[in-house]
Amino acid sequence: MAVSKSSSGKQQNDRDQEYHKKSEPLIPGLPDEIAELCLLHLPYPYQSLARSVCCSWNRTITDPGFLLSRRSLSLSLPYLFVFAFHNSTARIQWQAFDPRSGRWFILPPMPCPKSVFPPGFACTSIPRQGQLYVLGGMRSDTQTSINTTVVYTTSTNQWSIASPMVTPRSFFAAGNVNGKIIAVGGSGAEYNDSITSVECYDTRKETWEHVAKMRVGLARYDSAVVGSKLYVTEGWTWPFLFSPRGSIYDLENDTWQEMKDGMKEGWTGVSVVVGDRLFVISEYGDCPMKVYVPDRDAWQYVGGDKFPREAMQRPFAVSGVEGSIYVVSSGLNVAIGTPIEGQNAELIAKWEVVAAPKGFHDFSPLSCQVLYA
Repeated sequence: MAVSKSSSGKQQNDRDQEYHKKSEPLIPGLPDEIAELCLLHLPYPYQSLARSVCCSWNRTITDPGFLLSRRSLSLSLPYLFVFAFHNSTARIQWQAFDPRSGRWFILPPMPCPKSVFPPGFACTSIPRQGQLYVLGGMRSDTQTSINTTVVYTTSTNQWSIASPMVTPRSFFAAGNVNGKIIAVGGSGAEYNDSITSVECYDTRKETWEHVAKMRVGLARYDSAVVGSKLYVTEGWTWPFLFSPRGSIYDLENDTWQEMKDGMKEGWTGVSVVVGDRLFVISEYGDCPMKVYVPDRDAWQYVGGDKFPREAMQRPFAVSGVEGSIYVVSSGLNVAIGTPIEGQNAELIAKWEVVAAPKGFHDFSPLSCQVLYA
């Protein structure tokens, strides 16, 4: 069949426009190599915003080689990503905190059902890949658990829906163990349905699969990853008549074992791991910080400055990066603690507080994750 002249001319015009888009300089007057270096040095979150400037910028920034270049040049920096909810409306919101400038950035809305119970989610991250995972949760209108996997990526500043978990769950523990996402226990389809099943998400295959079950179901209190092991504790519960239960999952051997008595009995707050050391910000009194000493199966109080309790009101969300501990409080104030070794190898800490904007006054934190962006 013969092609009409008008159709042929349109195709040629489209090809000319495409060629022009590919050949136009990234920044007029600069070689593309220099212009690309300028784009590489744009800080988060401005790279994703710069994609809308023109087609050539969008094509360059979304190219996989661009992200590899940024990583090879060590241009990615750590940011705190805080999951919070409004105390009056229960509206959920993600925001990122730049610890160098003290600035906050609001993330795009997370895709999820309109009616959710904020504490039902579990969050974890793969920091160096710039990926944040929000798992499961509970619908507040039906009080049923959900099995969704929602992923935020810093390089695109966008959310995406990944493969759902095998089992709907809420109020459960999650952690990144050697690049694999582990989801542990929680409540099943019904609110009071305690489950012992455990799932592992392979980020390369983008699939969930069951792994070794817990011996008993635990009420979620806190969890931490140290090395290749995930530690889960249900904490002390009123009226404090029974010692708390705790379990340890070993990914390499796909096995569970009981947590030592000293560790689970002294785990009295929210935990954070810094340099393979497990710390706890206690949830009683002046919220003293403790560090776990494995050789003695005991917790040791950290000296130095007292935790800035006057500026920090519970609940807390905690994360650690590059030798520092970041505690986010009600109102999203941030306390930054730096543990160092003092005399006789005793740990001491120095604290400073970064006050949050007034617009965050009515928000409470649920999770704090570190991502490089």
